[in-house]
Amino acid sequence: MPGVRIVSDSSCDLTQQDAEELGVQVVPLSIRFGSDEYTDREDLSVEDFYKKMAAADDLPETAAPAPGAFEQAFRQAKEAGADAVICLTISAELSATMQSALTAAKAFEGDIPIHVIDSRSITSGLGTLVIQAARAANNGQDAAAVIALIEDMIPRTRVFGALNTLDNLKRGGRIGGARAMLGSMLSIKPIVDISTGVVEEAGKQRTRKKALQWLYDRMRAEGAIEHVAVHHGEAPDIEEFLDMIAADFPRETLRVGKIGAVIGTHGGPEIIGVTWIAAAS
Repeated sequence: MPGVRIVSDSSCDLTQQDAEELGVQVVPLSIRFGSDEYTDREDLSVEDFYKKMAAADDLPETAAPAPGAFEQAFRQAKEAGADAVICLTISAELSATMQSALTAAKAFEGDIPIHVIDSRSITSGLGTLVIQAARAANNGQDAAAVIALIEDMIPRTRVFGALNTLDNLKRGGRIGGARAMLGSMLSIKPIVDISTGVVEEAGKQRTRKKALQWLYDRMRAEGAIEHVAVHHGEAPDIEEFLDMIAADFPRETLRVGKIGAVIGTHGGPEIIGVTWIAAAS
């Protein structure tokens, strides 16, 4: 298809159906359980990932795609007739994925413009940016207009997660500014803010119910927001949370999905995350 094509990585947590309908190419990261390596969402489903993590003695590890995987995606976009490619990646502070994409883009210099953008986001926050970029591109906007849209939305993208444990973040080395919570990690339900692309402490509550109430209160405190998404890591209380926020955020207005293996590895099981785009000032 001529025009602008959008490429992302599997941390965006788009469903295969969404990606196909939007014409987005998703480059998968890899997940390792010991010596066994899986391609995210290709030979390891989200559901199977959480089952394996629950049964494993050691935490899984994630690996960024090789530059060749991005080269293949960019080449496919070119062969489909694209005159430019925009690649939105997981926050460069959390993964080497963006560097792989930049390396791959060099192979197309002087051939087709490849614009690699650090989303400074993860999971449904990145997913929302990808969706809006793809819709703009599919509506005929050129690369400059799509990039301007993305750059306007990135600083307004909010990402919060209520974790059931900090253990995965601690052991995975992604704890960032939430390190101060470690001393009391056994007695709290931590809440993290990844809105700037790094993990920061947002709050801590004594119970899960209070942590979910904190998320709801934070959503309401933002004022006018749009593109609200709720994603979770096989959380047994996801329906309870959706009921909790329904008065202000009805289900039919939300994008609800599952947090995949890339983020689930570090966020741990039963995480509930909320993302949205704050209104422009």
